[in-house]
Order: sequence, then structure tokens, then C-alpha cells
Amino acid sequence: MGGAVSAGEDNDDLIDNLKEAQYIRTEEVEQAFRAIDRADYYLDEFKEIAYKDLAWKHGNIHLSAPCIYSEVMEALELQPGLSFLNLGSGTGYLSTMVGLLLGPYGVNHGVELHPDVIEYAKQKLDQFIRTSNSFDKFDFCEPSFVAGNCLEISLESSAYDRVYCGAGVQKEHEEYMKNFLKVGGILVMPLEEKLTKITRTGLTSWETKKILAVSFAPLVQITKTDNGRRHPLHLPPPNVRSLQDLARIAIRGRIKKTIKQEVTCREVGGSLKPQRRYKRKRLRRRRMKEVFASRIPNPFDDNNNCEDVEEDPREEEERVVIDTKPEPPVSFLREKILSLPLPDPLKYYLLYYREK
Repeated sequence: MGGAVSAGEDNDDLIDNLKEAQYIRTEEVEQAFRAIDRADYYLDEFKEIAYKDLAWKHGNIHLSAPCIYSEVMEALELQPGLSFLNLGSGTGYLSTMVGLLLGPYGVNHGVELHPDVIEYAKQKLDQFIRTSNSFDKFDFCEPSFVAGNCLEISLESSAYDRVYCGAGVQKEHEEYMKNFLKVGGILVMPLEEKLTKITRTGLTSWETKKILAVSFAPLVQITKTDNGRRHPLHLPPPNVRSLQDLARIAIRGRIKKTIKQEVTCREVGGSLKPQRRYKRKRLRRRRMKEVFASRIPNPFDDNNNCEDVEEDPREEEERVVIDTKPEPPVSFLREKILSLPLPDPLKYYLLYYREK
């Protein structure tokens, strides 16, 4: 499933296309998509197809098409502090984007059938936390992943505010999936070839909305053990933040507010907001038109001289590429923390021991 929007040159270009096609409709979802480069979740030999609006599968590793993830993120109506359960969490790409919107006091759990995919997801999560330029722009709810079949989850597990299932749900399992929801919660899942949004409006009442036609691999059915008994899957308990962690969240939050106030005073604008950029091809064509126009002699100019007008096109092309290259991002939060009169171990703790 996919191919609804044009392929992009990079992650920002892909998001531009998703916005233009109305798959991304809110600023919060847009920021989450821009913060995480989809190509980071591909194996190196497949990165060239990362910005196409297509699903990707290699062995047990699987990513849905960007247009599907866009519709899911919009339908979930995520807010800070909510609890989220991702059934079939895969690479962790969606769970990580969700974590950016849940904030530090949310709950972010994933269930994945294949242990090797969970290890892959943990590697990608660690890479995002350590190296992403976007990490410091958000208060993050780190996802936790458990291995098992989502059809074997213990009935004693807590209910969630938001639930997503990334595999096709048979009609016979619809009621089972609904049991994971709190009253007021939202469940998004592929049900009978339709991406479906179900809102729990009461203890026994529901609202159902079909979003779009999809094609998902079905849920893997439960396999019994030799003695015929099933082993229920227990989900992680809600995270209890340590006092140290709460202090880190509060300090980082206070520093962010200070930075915003300083930026406002300089009338520079919100530096913590992701900066939009122009598409490189479009800008290059516009600049080259200006170059060619500047080479046309003006018949009314007595000082017109071919030697003055003539330029090396290779030099102009090189200058255009340099001009249109995005400026390297700056983490003002990191700079501010490193400038504080604190012991280095405390600075590194406030920075989550990030590499950049």
C-alpha cells in the first residue's frame, strides 16, 4: 500500500508532498515527521528508496508507506501525557514519532512478534537519542518494546488512551482489540481492508470511522504449546520516573523557556521550531534564469562589454549548490547547558549523554 504521493529527494521533501496531498494536516504531526528521517530506519543498501511513498519489507523488518503513517498519526489525536500501545511495533519508527508528541510523562509501549526486529528497533532508538539533531527540540517519551504475539496479551493489562495495530485485524478479533481502550480512547487498525478509527465513548459504546482502503498482512494467529496451554503476554508497567530524571526534565524545560525568551527579545523568531527550507531544484532553476538574464547585453548601455559579462557556467552552478545547501542545525539547548557552571558529569546527564 502506498504510492499516493510523489517521491521526495529527502525527508523534508517527502513531508512537503504528504502535506500537499493532505495526509499531514496538523503542525504537531508535521513536526514529528520532520524530526525523524525515515531513511534512518532502512538498511544501508535500501536507503535510496526511503523517500518513496511505498511500504518496505526485508525479512522480518517492515515499514508501512508514509501516507499510512500520516493518516495513523492524525487519527490518533495524540496529546502530551497520554498512554500509547503499538501492536506490531516493528522498527520503532512510528513509536518514536509518537513519543515526541506524548512528552516525558506519557506511556509508550510496543509489542513485536519477532525478537530480532525488537533488537533492530532498540538500535534505531538509541541512535536517535544519541545523534539526532531533532532530539533536543522535544520532550521525549521513550518507547519500551516487548516480544510476543499481541493476541496473547494478558487480560489483566492496563487499558490505554491510544492504540494502533499494524497488522490486518480479522473481524473476530475486533472486540478483543477494543478491550485495550480506556473510555475516551482511540483505536486505529486495519479492519476488513479499511484503516478504521474506533473511539470508545462509554463502557459499552463506540464510534467507528473508516479512513481509507488499505492492504495489510493479517495478524499471526496464536500457536498452542505442546500441553495446549497458552502463556499470556504481560505488558510493561507504567514508568515511574526517578527523582533524578524528574529534575533533568524540569531543568531542561526551564532552559528551553529561557532560550525562547532570549530569542523573542532579539526578534529572531522561534529557534526551537523546525525551519522550513526551499526545494533545492526549484531554487536552482530560478537562480539559473537570473544568471542567463544577466548575460544578455543591454543595447542602451555604452559600457557593455562581453568580457565583463562572460562567466564560467561551472562556477555559477557550484555557487548555486553552495547557496542552496541548508545551514547545519544548531542545538541552542546543548550550547546553553555546556555553558553552565556545572560539573561535566552533570552537563552530560542533562544532555542524555548525546554525541551531538
